[in-house]
Amino acid sequence: MNGEKTARPPAIEDHGVIGDLRTVALVATDGTLDWLCFPHFDSPTVFAALLDADKGGHFRIQPEHLPNQPEVVHKQFYWPDTNVLVTRFYSENGVGELVDFMPLGTQEPVRMVVRRIRVVRGEMPFRMECLPAFNYARDEHSVRVLDHGVSFLSPTLNLTLATKAKLETDGKRVTSRFTLREGQSMVFALIEGAPSSCARQAMGHESAEGLFRDTVVYWRHWLSQCTYRGRWREVVYRSALALKLMTFEPSGAIVASPTCSLPESPGGGRNWDYRFVWIRDAAFTVYALLRIGFSDEAGGFMRWLEQRIAELGPDEPLPIMFALDGSKVPREEELSHLAGYRDSRPVRIGNEAANHLQLDIYGELMDGVYLYNKHGAPISYDFWNHLRRLTNWLCDNWRRKDESIWEVRSGRQHFVYSKMMCWVALDRAIRLASKRSFPSDLARWIRERDAMFEEIMDQGWCQERGTFVQYYGARALDASVLLMPLVFFLSPVDPRMLSTVELIRKPPKEGGLTSDGLVFRYDTEASQDGLTGREGTFNLCTFWLVEAMTRASVTRPDLLDEARLLFERMLGYASHLGLFAEQTGPAGEALGNFPQALTHLSLISAAYNLDRALGAGD
Repeated sequence: MNGEKTARPPAIEDHGVIGDLRTVALVATDGTLDWLCFPHFDSPTVFAALLDADKGGHFRIQPEHLPNQPEVVHKQFYWPDTNVLVTRFYSENGVGELVDFMPLGTQEPVRMVVRRIRVVRGEMPFRMECLPAFNYARDEHSVRVLDHGVSFLSPTLNLTLATKAKLETDGKRVTSRFTLREGQSMVFALIEGAPSSCARQAMGHESAEGLFRDTVVYWRHWLSQCTYRGRWREVVYRSALALKLMTFEPSGAIVASPTCSLPESPGGGRNWDYRFVWIRDAAFTVYALLRIGFSDEAGGFMRWLEQRIAELGPDEPLPIMFALDGSKVPREEELSHLAGYRDSRPVRIGNEAANHLQLDIYGELMDGVYLYNKHGAPISYDFWNHLRRLTNWLCDNWRRKDESIWEVRSGRQHFVYSKMMCWVALDRAIRLASKRSFPSDLARWIRERDAMFEEIMDQGWCQERGTFVQYYGARALDASVLLMPLVFFLSPVDPRMLSTVELIRKPPKEGGLTSDGLVFRYDTEASQDGLTGREGTFNLCTFWLVEAMTRASVTRPDLLDEARLLFERMLGYASHLGLFAEQTGPAGEALGNFPQALTHLSLISAAYNLDRALGAGD
């Protein structure tokens, strides 16, 4: 704590997340807040101990380990139906309770993180330590002592820690030691800005209780809009709450994940920055939220998306991702001074994939618009004109090679998934034009759509293996083709689809992609994606398999039972809070950025369709 080496950080899955619809903080089960970008998701970090326990910065509140003190057991859970996080500390001498949240639903909105620690039984000594590391631990800061708090001053950001606790500082970190007895509490509020005094911001129990109650009411009111009433409701609710945390309320943008550089391969280089708005991920999120009644979020993203498309030049293709404000994603940069999560270097910010050609995004875009027009609100004529231009661009360019959904770095190919989603783009554009009687070049669109279909069935199919493959001419499998029946490209009981599903369900040693029901997106050795190291099973793909099997059960009832078992087995890999990262590792650990929108939206979709197929009774 005073300059000595810190123990390695908690595992990815040993975290809860809190947020205020502008940014997110991660809090570990030991009471350490070890991830916060401020003021927005894609802003530089203030705390990043998750990526470097020694340099990254942290905000820790936990029982003090004194000689001859009994062992402390940790337990973490969410206040029901909210994103308010509770971490409990149990010992023979007492029970402590740390409540973490970012206020929402208050009359005077203030950007802050509230951490209230109290003892509910017995007594317990605590230690608080706040050591920010601004701008990815690249900026120095100073500490200014105030009445009832301190301000942390850096060249780019100022934050204030307000509290009634007695504080000590060494000029960089701030600490406090205190003992609480039953019924007593202490509140620490990390607030935006640097006021001249903290006397008004330093909260007692009652003030913090008011903010707590307002925030609980906000989340419960939001969740009450959910129309899902099927099986696994609590799991679906938690996924919806996680997706809501990843929405940027001022604009309606939706980030892929609130973290960066958490590894897909422990100790390896598959570490990426996901704090941006992928057209693909956000469009999928719109679909999932519409399915369960959240049309406001879908509308917010559609308005954001329309602005982005309107800003494009006459012949300019749609970028695959944007920064939160709609600008270009920053160039990819490696932060060599940070050790990485459990020494998984390099730590990357920005994302070079922003320069990729990924033709599949037009399919996700048009499918999302089509569903919003159907289940949300009819789109405008001006929006249609922008979409019509993009559809015509796609007609001219769909035959090009691209990097596709998995953003490979080994060169472009004719990926089957991309061609299929180009088909989806034209199919949905045709449906929209017909349904709304919009002006369009229907004859050309139908001609190009049909050409796509026949090319995929001819060149994307491997007769020898009896499966759709990753790209034209390849033999390697790719789990993304599981989306074919989900987007109505192919019947779920088409013999080619059933054959593909059966091969994917086999273990890798038998040429498949599935390990105990969990699905790899592809074989990293057979596919040669231009990156080193292996990776875990891809959670999104597992839920896609559940849906493909569910839809095929119309003529194969045995697959419905298998789909349910697979879905429920997958739920067992969620964290203690019901959260998922991008991947599941060989030891069942979470890998990749956390939490991951793609995982939670695909969980919602799989639950929705599986529950509907199972019917009212079991």
